[in-house]
Amino acid sequence: MVMGAQGPAFKGKEGDRQMKHRDLGRCDGPMLLFGGPYSNVQATAALMTVARSRGIAPAQMICTGDVVAYCGAPARTVALIRASGCAVVAGNCEVQLGSGAQTCGCGFDAGSACDLLSVGWYGFAAAALTADDKAWMAGLPDLVTFIHQGARYGVLHGGLTDVARFIWPTSAKGDFAEEWAAVEAVAGQVDHMIAGHCGVPFVKETPKGRWINAGVIGMPPHDGRQQTRYAVLDGGDVQFGRLSYDVRGAVEDMHAGGLPKGYSDGLLTGYWPSEDVLPPDLRVPSLASG
Repeated sequence: MVMGAQGPAFKGKEGDRQMKHRDLGRCDGPMLLFGGPYSNVQATAALMTVARSRGIAPAQMICTGDVVAYCGAPARTVALIRASGCAVVAGNCEVQLGSGAQTCGCGFDAGSACDLLSVGWYGFAAAALTADDKAWMAGLPDLVTFIHQGARYGVLHGGLTDVARFIWPTSAKGDFAEEWAAVEAVAGQVDHMIAGHCGVPFVKETPKGRWINAGVIGMPPHDGRQQTRYAVLDGGDVQFGRLSYDVRGAVEDMHAGGLPKGYSDGLLTGYWPSEDVLPPDLRVPSLASG
């Protein structure tokens, strides 16, 4: 494991910190890729069941970060992820909680619905986690690399220039190019990139290679369905899976924790509580029209 002692400073919402890089070496079997458990322990448990049913070992699983966020079981979700032994990239929530910051650093516009809702869930998560959990978060790598069937992959959360950078399937070509260059400045050439943060699963062909967002398991991808998403990389092919789990149990955890209603409604309806963060071309017209 390479922990980047000589790496450059990494931009977080609370200032620069030393960037950490972990190399997993060769991982040639099917890889289970997922992001954003979001304190949803029911979805996390369902994903572990998927992994077992497909014979995918923890060494072949990578989480793109934000283990805790909107839902109601932060400590149980962290415990399940840690016990699994899968690789985890630091998301903005891990960066913030690990450093003792007072806000989630999600990149939401100040005063937006998501920004206002974050006050409730972030404080709840910060209070629920142990000092050991936060120390684990502080030690997570910002970048993971591995070789899969002859191709080299880089894994990050939002961006390497900014952990909470939103990269969408419709983002400008320059956004992908900038992040690719930042990764290669740290880790050398990579053939494909795997990311998270934005909550929307997609594969984008770029001049450098594929940009793969595995989606998140803790919240639906704003498509009107309760199922969440994960991805499997096998033989160079990326297949997205729909994850069914105990939605009612997750909602009950959120209500028991006194969390804001917006995200629990999102689990039930399949739509996010606000489209503030989404670029206009990814918004749902029927929601905008009421």
